[in-house]
Amino acid sequence: MEQILIKSAVFKLSAPDLKSCPKSDIPEYAFIGRSNVGKSSLINMLCNKKGLAKTSSTPGKTKLINFFLINDSWSLVDLPGYGYAKVAKTDKKEFNKSVNDYLLKRDNLHCVFVLVDSRHSPQSMDIDFINWLGTNGIPFVLVFTKTDKQSPPKTEENISIFMDTLKEWWDDLPKYFVSSITTKAGKQDITDYIEKTLIKFKHR
Repeated sequence: MEQILIKSAVFKLSAPDLKSCPKSDIPEYAFIGRSNVGKSSLINMLCNKKGLAKTSSTPGKTKLINFFLINDSWSLVDLPGYGYAKVAKTDKKEFNKSVNDYLLKRDNLHCVFVLVDSRHSPQSMDIDFINWLGTNGIPFVLVFTKTDKQSPPKTEENISIFMDTLKEWWDDLPKYFVSSITTKAGKQDITDYIEKTLIKFKHR
């Protein structure tokens, strides 16, 4: 299948909560993960636009719900990373509420891409979030990031361990992609997946 052509990717707005999100009926694809998982870099790679999503060495840089209009037909939504430490408890509570409200109540949310750092052993924060999505019937897929930071055999081993861990709760394991900003691995697969599900969205 031909790779989806992202002709335009435009930042629209940042929203602190659900009520501030734009009124829209076009499909939305949200990206989320633990802090410093490489979310902004992945978004920039997918959109062929360096600097579209702001990257930072400081965990927790993204604190708002950021909307990007893609090809005037669907939205890419950059959600705050969960689990960053440098935030007041009151801010963290509000952060969690805004993200939870978006994920649970946004009618045109079509899929959540949950980013997982391929270099680490399964983290309870990732597992808990994935299970929460499943419990609430929110459609999602996984994206293992930073695969270029280690050898391919190590990446395969870590992903296998992660998926085996999920078997404790899941009969049918979620779909996953493997990505690398350096080699562009995963870009074709992820954009193809979005293209396929956009067709389903139009005919539902």
